[in-house]
Amino acid sequence: MRFDELRDMLASGTLSGDAFVRASQEYAELEPVAAAIADLKRARADLDELRAMAEDPAADADMRALAEEELDAAQRRLPEIEHKILLALLPKDEADEKNAILEVRAGTGGEEAALFAAELFEMYRRYAGLRGWRFETIEVNETGLGGYKEASATITGRGVFRRLKFESGAHRVQRVPETEGGGRIHTSAATVAVLPEAEDVDIQIDDKDLRIDVFRSQGSGGQSVNTTDSAVRITHLPTGLVVQCQDEKSQHKNKAKALKVLRARLYDAERSRADAERAANRKNQVGTGDRSERIRTYNFPQGRVTDHRINLTLYKIDKVMVGEALDELVDALIAQDEAERLAELE
Repeated sequence: MRFDELRDMLASGTLSGDAFVRASQEYAELEPVAAAIADLKRARADLDELRAMAEDPAADADMRALAEEELDAAQRRLPEIEHKILLALLPKDEADEKNAILEVRAGTGGEEAALFAAELFEMYRRYAGLRGWRFETIEVNETGLGGYKEASATITGRGVFRRLKFESGAHRVQRVPETEGGGRIHTSAATVAVLPEAEDVDIQIDDKDLRIDVFRSQGSGGQSVNTTDSAVRITHLPTGLVVQCQDEKSQHKNKAKALKVLRARLYDAERSRADAERAANRKNQVGTGDRSERIRTYNFPQGRVTDHRINLTLYKIDKVMVGEALDELVDALIAQDEAERLAELE
């Protein structure tokens, strides 16, 4: 068994460098599968033992009754273990364990959309804190009234992209704006993009393909907030992608952050093309991740949040907006995705 081979190789101390890293990664990937298979073997052995005891005419009546009771429980547990093995054997998304780049942009709805974009950005910041992830702002383009035209951040931690990747899409808000005197409910929107953070080995960027411009950082309303040309705008000439960063006072740090975002966008575009080819004849119930696809509605008057991809409604909007109840949506989306992929194996 490959798992046993890897365990012996790692324990022997004969591996080093890249070989040790590769073996450790493969071992970690196979460990849950091996554990589930071991559970299945034990469960089947227990079943055989309990069945023999329950059918033994020489056994005490009370012992046979107890064995039959435990046999029923063991038989119910078997499908759960088999399901766990199937989940462990599902093809892994290579990006699941990566860190993520979060981008939030105001959509239709003017200032109200910008205010909602700022609230979404803060929701993800709080959620990251609750999960022990590091949330680092890259760029915030404010409106001057507390709203965000757009904002981006890096989120670093274990399994970040796996838990946030289904957040990509259009988020709609329904509520009465503070400036609305008639009490009418307005509908606005913001778009969210969650991109896996790409490493140099994932995406190679040639310096000759970049145009780098530096300029003075601007605050909300256009006022200058920096007396030096520290802001950086990078244009990827082959694709026309443009990324800028002015959050740091250092031009070097802004350039590094902008390159990180550019690399993530290029990696995401490459993943999207590959996914489209693989899913040409497949309908994904959890959505395509298309930024234009409406995925969720936040209705403040009714206190509800509805995810349209899985028809799940939570009447706890306050807890969702501070990140506390976001896991309920995320867990349901992950479960739906797993169910969809398991169905393909049948």
